Amino acid sequence: MVYLILHNIRSVYNVGAIFRTADAICISKIYLTGYTPAPLDRFGRERKDIAKVSLGAEKTVVWEARKSLPALLRKLRKEGVAIIAVEQDAHSVDYKKIKIRKPTAFIFGNEVGGISKNILTLSDTIAEIPMRGEKESLNVSVSAGIVLFRLLDR
Repeated sequence: MVYLILHNIRSVYNVGAIFRTADAICISKIYLTGYTPAPLDRFGRERKDIAKVSLGAEKTVVWEARKSLPALLRKLRKEGVAIIAVEQDAHSVDYKKIKIRKPTAFIFGNEVGGISKNILTLSDTIAEIPMRGEKESLNVSVSAGIVLFRLLDR
């Protein structure tokens, strides 16, 4: 089982794109935490902006909105799920060196601020995509595609 956790993602377009990628690689479930927009608004209506980008993947991928990311991580850890944060950090490892051996949850964070230090400390591993150019990072939906296809399509 592989889970995605999208924490404090602000762009509905990034969320929709990640849903498409999740469908393509058969992700078990997506958790939407913090202020990440969900496929349904607070009144239970479909969000057309997410649906347009995801091309219906929001209906084929199981998802759940959660308020507290730390509480979710504690729950998943009790269930034996490994937690991998995808972020640039002094303690990160090249994502290509990671081996998936048990149920795993990948955390992808905010487009500008990334994943906070307190969340990184709750993770088992911090994975990083090495950057070779002048830009310091990739779009979060691009990062999700790179990491997920590399690690799960073996």
